[in-house]
Amino acid sequence: MIENIELIAQSAIRIKNQDNKVIYFDPFKLGVNYNNDADLIYITHSHFDHFSPEDILKIKKEETKIIAPEDLREQIEKIGFDESNVLLVKPNNKYNIEDIEFCTIPAYNINKDFHKKEFNWVGYIVNIDGERIYVAGDTDNTEEARNVKCDIACIPIGGTYTMTYEEAADLINTIYPKVAIPTHYKTIVGSVQDAQEFKEKIAENIEVKILMK
Repeated sequence: MIENIELIAQSAIRIKNQDNKVIYFDPFKLGVNYNNDADLIYITHSHFDHFSPEDILKIKKEETKIIAPEDLREQIEKIGFDESNVLLVKPNNKYNIEDIEFCTIPAYNINKDFHKKEFNWVGYIVNIDGERIYVAGDTDNTEEARNVKCDIACIPIGGTYTMTYEEAADLINTIYPKVAIPTHYKTIVGSVQDAQEFKEKIAENIEVKILMK
């Protein structure tokens, strides 16, 4: 599965499953190699580096389905999605789309106002090819995050708007996935060095994949 996960920029993730479905999370700063290939697009929240209409339109095709928090309804309509291809979600719920099961985890800051809990923004745990993949969104080390059970965790480490790499490492060592992938660094805040420091703090039996170097 790991070989089919690509971290493009910030928290933009592309996964191709065994049925050749192409799944994006928070597409942002996509290059010329990404053209109208998305089957599913998951959006965690409305900030420009997570909901980017320009990048969504690069990968959207007529039948592409988009999954997003409810406050993005109007913006999604403006970029041309038919209502039948839009699934609006709330935290703490389970869903199924295109035979892919997933659930939503609240994503918010504890002591900062960038991502308030009442905004109802989310992370996702998506079942892909038998693996539970947690894409955390912009969050701190919250109680809900510490209760996640997953095989692969994609966790923000850049600090300022999300967890620092130390806080992210503490979360990973708590939920103990098989694989941890640091995200949300290098593009706006955080550095590749933060990713390396994160890796050094992770428990020995957890594999860390640094996909953005």
